[in-house]
Amino acid sequence: MTANGKKPKAEPAPPTTLFLFGAHGDLVKRLLMPALYNLSRDGLLGDGLRIVGVDHNAISDADFAKKLEDFIRTEAASKVRGNAENALDPAMWAKLAKGISYVEGDFLDDSTYADIAQKIADSGTANAVFYLATAPRFFSEVVQRLGSAGLLNETDEGFRRVVIEKPFGSDLATAEALNACLLKVMSEKQIYRIDHYLGKETVQNILISRFSNVLFEAFWNNHYIDHVQITAAETVGVETRGNFFEKTGTLRDMVPNHLFQLLAMVAMEPPAAFGADAVRGEKAKVVGAIRPWSLEDARANSVRGQYTAGEIAGKALPGYREEANVAPDSSTETFVALKVMIDNWRWVGVPFYLRTGKRMSIRDTEIVICFKHAPYAQFRDTEVDELKPTYLKIQIQPNEGMWFDLLAKKPGPTLEMANIELGFDYKDFFEMQPSTGYETLIYDCMTGDQTLFQRADNIENGWRAVQPFLDAWKEDDGIQAYKAGEDGPAAADVLLARDGRAWHSLG
Repeated sequence: MTANGKKPKAEPAPPTTLFLFGAHGDLVKRLLMPALYNLSRDGLLGDGLRIVGVDHNAISDADFAKKLEDFIRTEAASKVRGNAENALDPAMWAKLAKGISYVEGDFLDDSTYADIAQKIADSGTANAVFYLATAPRFFSEVVQRLGSAGLLNETDEGFRRVVIEKPFGSDLATAEALNACLLKVMSEKQIYRIDHYLGKETVQNILISRFSNVLFEAFWNNHYIDHVQITAAETVGVETRGNFFEKTGTLRDMVPNHLFQLLAMVAMEPPAAFGADAVRGEKAKVVGAIRPWSLEDARANSVRGQYTAGEIAGKALPGYREEANVAPDSSTETFVALKVMIDNWRWVGVPFYLRTGKRMSIRDTEIVICFKHAPYAQFRDTEVDELKPTYLKIQIQPNEGMWFDLLAKKPGPTLEMANIELGFDYKDFFEMQPSTGYETLIYDCMTGDQTLFQRADNIENGWRAVQPFLDAWKEDDGIQAYKAGEDGPAAADVLLARDGRAWHSLG
């Protein structure tokens, strides 16, 4: 960072043709195109970018570009940086839009890939990125056809890269099969498995805070840390994703990717350097060190919940089973709480408690480090003989920041203590522009930096850690109810209470 809090100016990405498979989907419209606009405004894309939508719908190049523009103006205006009068700067959008075109075709039709090859030939650059913003069932099919068409062959004149959104499989076996399929037609250095959580500034700052501040590293171990909590709470329900969610559930949707990525950033060992191989290697090691529970232990250390009718902010909301495209007797979980252990020298004996759910009381993604009590024999038989826990809280969203607890005496003749929070909001110290969280990741892909992307072994280690929970739930389908607007079922509180601990209050 420079003195005014801005990033040093980066070089524009090299000329690239970016193919967006699933071009009419929400991901492209709501997140990827706003992110590309923001990168263009920041001068990080250059004049050599070509954006090609690929989907089965018939539409002209001009109409496709206009459709994207209209959507951003009406539905995604809060995610872009325009001028004072308009969500989109007309001149900036016109510059980006002139490079937008479209390929109509079926993902499973070889002729589609012939059209893609022609687009590359006409682009003036051999560099190409294929972004699979599609349903997971197309991942293997699209990649195999790209390979068969020779579109993944790299030369000295151009790179070829593939970006894949989660889910990376639905269990360990399917994750291994997907990785094997990808690696048949390209190398690991061409694969960019994207997790948008890693595009958030606060998540990236975990590494900087941990490893550049000697104070943190000195106590970042089981001698001083009692336990760690990682929470991703949402107020939204399944909305229009009932079909997808019924097959997936919260565990598959959130834990082996988002939550384990946050866990890895907190728990990894210092990398030898901040290069992609070193950072990803340490993350894979720590996820691989998660203790594999037996089925009995997996049942004892997990809670599954499903929201019922309730209200948030005074608004009445239906239960999960009343949502569109959800079975009336569904046993799909919308809330998960887990206890996991990391069996290495730094973290042995320190439990990591994870929870994530929909229709919770507030939106809040946070990491809470709870420290052990200091020796306090001097306070015995006083009014403060039971000291409260002290925390380091890292909030990822909605308000990015970091806060550290200190205990201090309240003014007055009696011995009373209070928790004092030291910390900062990112927005108070840095210029926080509207963003989607994809800007850094898209730019890194175009410039060939894989640091924030998942490697095959990390993916498989994550599924290996959650597989016991999936297997245990097949045998015991018990699910706990909680009302919309509550922070999960009571059993989630019991999970910590039996260890003499409690969840940190959200917010």
